[in-house]
Amino acid sequence: MNPPHPSPAPKLNRLVYREPQLGRDYWVLDDALPDPMAVRERALAAEGWVLGAPHRAESWPGMRLQPGLTEDELAPLERWMLKQTGTRKVYAPQVGVADRINHNCVQLVGLGEGRVKPHTDSRALCTYAAVLYLSPDIPAHAGTSFFRVVHPDGQPGGNCVPSRFANLVEAFGTRFVPNGLFVPDVAVDARFNRLLLYRADLIHSASAYVGEAPAERRMTAVFFWMAR
Repeated sequence: MNPPHPSPAPKLNRLVYREPQLGRDYWVLDDALPDPMAVRERALAAEGWVLGAPHRAESWPGMRLQPGLTEDELAPLERWMLKQTGTRKVYAPQVGVADRINHNCVQLVGLGEGRVKPHTDSRALCTYAAVLYLSPDIPAHAGTSFFRVVHPDGQPGGNCVPSRFANLVEAFGTRFVPNGLFVPDVAVDARFNRLLLYRADLIHSASAYVGEAPAERRMTAVFFWMAR
């Protein structure tokens, strides 16, 4: 039997570095919803949750519920996104058979269900993404971090996928990367009812997951907008 072929090394030089700047690359809105507890309690009482990893063979962790916000709850956030980014309209992306859009989706992820997993969102599906923190007692360190790569010689590398690639996997040319490839660059603290909006082509991840019982886990709502 022939030994398995080693995975190709990720093409790190394809990435560019764009220092994440508040007001240009990411935006923060505190007290985003007028009644965040209503959204949270409605989600906790719902029965339509779908399980992800480690309960099922999925790339995403914990459990999901969709839709998360009503149209009336979502509309002001969408208007704020357009204003902050200088865009005028939200477009429906061209979705293929293998594509999924988890826009306006509540995620509930506990300690041990998820891990820090740097990635970018697909440029084919969105230009901006956002996360809304819906846990009243969420610790600040369980927010969201932006990352950059480190080259084998120790030099810092890029953090952003150029426009010719749809996502980080496509830019790297592989989905298998060595341990220690990513280092945190900028971290945004979690805060109840805070909305964090960011460019979808920046490498990012949840900073940490917390809690064991459903009411203790990291609850967020996530949004993906194709806006121009």
